Amino acid sequence: MFIIDGMTTLAEYYQTHSGRPASPPLLQAFQVYQEQLLEWNAQFNLTAIRSAEEIETKHFMDSLSLLPTLQQYRVHSLIDIGTGAGFPGIPLKIADPTLHLVLVESVEKKAAFCRHILQTLELKNAEVVVDRAEALGQDTLYREQFDCAVARAVAALPILLEYLLPLVKIGGIVIAQKGTAVKEEISLAKNACAILGGGETRLEPISIPGLDATRNLVIVEKRKATPAAYPRRVGVPAKKPL
Repeated sequence: MFIIDGMTTLAEYYQTHSGRPASPPLLQAFQVYQEQLLEWNAQFNLTAIRSAEEIETKHFMDSLSLLPTLQQYRVHSLIDIGTGAGFPGIPLKIADPTLHLVLVESVEKKAAFCRHILQTLELKNAEVVVDRAEALGQDTLYREQFDCAVARAVAALPILLEYLLPLVKIGGIVIAQKGTAVKEEISLAKNACAILGGGETRLEPISIPGLDATRNLVIVEKRKATPAAYPRRVGVPAKKPL
C-alpha cells in the first residue's frame, strides 16, 4: 500500500515531515480517503487528478508538506480556503486529529465530498462551510479566530492575502502553496501585506517525491489586526487587488 515505483512511500514521507512513525490506522485513513476520492471523482469530477499514484503525491504528500511549518508555529486551529476535495486540510487533520479544522468550499458537490470524508473517517472538531472567503472574513465567528489560514492554487498572492489574513489571529500565519513563479507574486503582494496586517514573509521550497516541478510555501506572519474595511465584498479583491 502506498508505494510509488520504489520511491518514497507515504508512510516514509509522513514520518520525515511529522517526526513520528505512521500508524496502521493513519495509513488506513489515507487508503479510505484515496478510494473514496477515486469513486466520487468518477461521478462528480472533483479533481483533475485521477490515478491513485497522483493522489498520493499531488494531494496527500503535497498537503503533508505543511506539517513542519504547523509544528514550528504551534498551529492548533486551521481554516482551509477553497479546499476542493479537502486539500490540504483533511490530510493535515488525519495527521493531527487534535487540529481544529474548518474547510471552506463554495462548490456544493466538493463540499458534500468533504463532509462525507469527515464523517467516514470520524474526524471530530472539523466542519465544512459553503461560502466565500470574503464573507467569512467579515463574520465574527471566523474573523481573526485561527492560528493559520491556508490556500492552494486559489488566486494570486495579493488577492489571496485579502482572503486569508482577516481570518488569522495576531501572531498567526498564512500559508499559500505555490509553484515556481512565486517571487514576483511576493513582490506584488507587499502593499496588500502591509495594509492587511501582515509582517515577515518567508519562502520555503519543498520537495514532493516523483514531482519535478518545484513547490513553495509562502508563509506570512500576522503582526497587527486587519482593518475593518477588509476583506472587501465578494468579488472585489479579485477585480481590484490591493
